Amino acid sequence: MLPRYTLPTRPDYGNNVSVHDPSIFKDDDGTYYTFGSHFAVASSTNLMRWTQYASDNQAHRLYGGTSNANSPWRTVLADAFAHVGNGSDGNPPGSTWAPDVIKINGMYYMYYSLSTWGSNRSYIGRVEANSVTGPYSNSVEVLRTPAVGATGSAPNGIDPAIFYDKDGKLWMSYGSFFNGIYILEMETSGARIGLPKAGQGNYGKRIWNGNNGPEGPYIFYNASTDYYYLMVTHGSLSSDYNMRVARSRNPDGPYLDIRNRDVTNTNAAGNKLAGNYRFAGASRGYAALGHNSVLVENGRYFNIYHSRYLSGTDGVSGNHNQFVNQLFFNSDGWPVMAPNRYAGESVGCVEAESVLGEYDVVVHTPVGNSVTFVNSVVYAFTANGEIRQGNAVVGSWSRTGDYYFVVRINNVAYNGVMVPQYNIDLNYAELSFTGVSDQGNSIWANRKPMAR
Repeated sequence: MLPRYTLPTRPDYGNNVSVHDPSIFKDDDGTYYTFGSHFAVASSTNLMRWTQYASDNQAHRLYGGTSNANSPWRTVLADAFAHVGNGSDGNPPGSTWAPDVIKINGMYYMYYSLSTWGSNRSYIGRVEANSVTGPYSNSVEVLRTPAVGATGSAPNGIDPAIFYDKDGKLWMSYGSFFNGIYILEMETSGARIGLPKAGQGNYGKRIWNGNNGPEGPYIFYNASTDYYYLMVTHGSLSSDYNMRVARSRNPDGPYLDIRNRDVTNTNAAGNKLAGNYRFAGASRGYAALGHNSVLVENGRYFNIYHSRYLSGTDGVSGNHNQFVNQLFFNSDGWPVMAPNRYAGESVGCVEAESVLGEYDVVVHTPVGNSVTFVNSVVYAFTANGEIRQGNAVVGSWSRTGDYYFVVRINNVAYNGVMVPQYNIDLNYAELSFTGVSDQGNSIWANRKPMAR
């Protein structure tokens, strides 16, 4: 049995940073970096307090110039611009999309993508540096879409993400609209280290269906469950963006969701981690959570993503910030996302009597894209295992392990975990529940402050 849970103290988050499409990297000195679209970069030593290293469109911070006017990035990426275009088509790329950094044999490699908006004419390249923050140079081609001489449909060559599997093989997932998410195995030695192995076709293997707008793929492995988890984001950034997940025994799939659907060929599939929501009493609602990456460290899993906000009564704001929430795994090995930002908390034993009380509960919209903002509802967890809304019994709860619980509301069961959290929006520490139903939609619950 685990030791009893401990509530976290109020964290020092400092000022929120903005990194769009954040990809996490940990350097040798223990510093965490996130790299995002438009050259945004942030750093942290504890995953809570972040410092903005580069804001959007500050290419000079990574490519060695003192300002964008003298930054050599367009020169370094000349081959990419030659393929994608540099303005002559009336829709020029302004900067790179969703980079990912990895260190191989002492060298930092940044995989970047360049694309014109609304087109699958794209390019994934790789630049290198002796320092994580650059200057980066020596761009080499990873792939281009459409491939030279290719006919037929092509994926969108953007959003590269690099990972090692449990056997030490190196892979790159990538893709977006226009035919889906793909994966390529990469060389781990020799002159082409970190570049695609031969014999995989023009684009590699498709692992998530192209319809309904998946983008931002990220794959990570859990040694405890022996599954690879593929995360993507669906929907429109300006309204209904949402993170999905599926899993596989193999790094290149097939990936299945909780309903056992193969996401390679199925529309609107994958477990949905969160939709637009607002907890009662919070000063703002959160929207368009997505384009995440995952840090696996010492048996813990951290989800790094960007979020927008409720604007007006049901709109989505244009501004965004980067946040970090823990991922936990329920008793069936499915990831569920903590409702609140990471505050240094750890799992611990949660006895049944410890969960009694009232909760603000958000039942996220079902799998699919929805701009609807779900407002929390108050439910009471009672000593006889009932869940009540006012005087009405609407469900039940049960403890199934140290911190594993099943919550049933309105005849839908959510299998998840009860964890200590700090609610920065309402400034208190309490237990929170996060779970997923057998249909793939999620629930979050924050217990209201208890007298101690």
